[in-house]
Amino acid sequence: MNPETPIFIAGHGGMVGAAVVRELRRQGFSRLLLRTRFELDLCNGRAVEEFYRKERPGAVLVAAARVGGIHANQTYPAEFIRENLAIALNLIHGAHRHGVPRLLFLGSSCIYPRSASQPMSEDCLLTGPLEPTNEAYAIAKIAGLKLAQFYRRQHGVLFHSAMPTNLYGPGDFYHPTNSHVLPAMLRRFHEAREQGAPQVTLWGSGSPRREFLHVDDLARACVHLMSLADPPDWVNVGTGTDISIRELAEHVRDVTGYGGELVWDTSRPEGTPRKLLCIDRIAATGWSPRIEWREGVARTYQNYLQERAEGRLRE
Repeated sequence: MNPETPIFIAGHGGMVGAAVVRELRRQGFSRLLLRTRFELDLCNGRAVEEFYRKERPGAVLVAAARVGGIHANQTYPAEFIRENLAIALNLIHGAHRHGVPRLLFLGSSCIYPRSASQPMSEDCLLTGPLEPTNEAYAIAKIAGLKLAQFYRRQHGVLFHSAMPTNLYGPGDFYHPTNSHVLPAMLRRFHEAREQGAPQVTLWGSGSPRREFLHVDDLARACVHLMSLADPPDWVNVGTGTDISIRELAEHVRDVTGYGGELVWDTSRPEGTPRKLLCIDRIAATGWSPRIEWREGVARTYQNYLQERAEGRLRE
């Protein structure tokens, strides 16, 4: 992409969108089109059409989504599928209608079957049942991926997708019940230390394994993919390594300085036993992650403390 290309980052206020904005600016891109959810409702097709008609972006990055952890996905499945379907349809179809030549849609590793062989390659898509605890979100993301693929196939537009693994980093969402596992742990252990709580209870057994990618590495991957002349229709973005939830919890306890006991509530759901991405396809294009997870978690805790102190914590 040319640094003078006007780029619309949908969802720039979220963790991913903000990281992409930082990376684009670092690389000299100056014409960034940014709208808050109050300025542009992405679930409103007419509003999106009017935005495209007026602003005429040369590229679009779809980082906007309704997201959350297991509790949120199980509690609000109708909202998760409806809002994410609407965002994908409005932004992808609107981009085509208004002549946007390039679009990158961001999905999630949860699009792959629950029992997919590990590590999961892009080719395992739609080869088996999804994880029930986030099925609604996954279906919406699969639909967005396929929309981009079929618009590219039928209309020749350069619409493509990236499927990141579990993300974390500055600007994460720290809701006490609806956030993802890593920010939820950071907040709970920090508050438990402040309150002198003797123990922290965590969901499941701690045995499921997860892969964690720092959001700044994802941002680099997004800009990299949007610079390729012929990117894959969709590509995994991860680290190629995973850890157990128990190992993560023990490290977060150490990072936050909490000295209490960890209690595992095995009556609670814990999701897919393992989710590890095969990253051979994106590695072949010249990208690789840089931030090791232990370093990344320590940095993210410092971000949490700063955001909390400044009243900027997303919760």
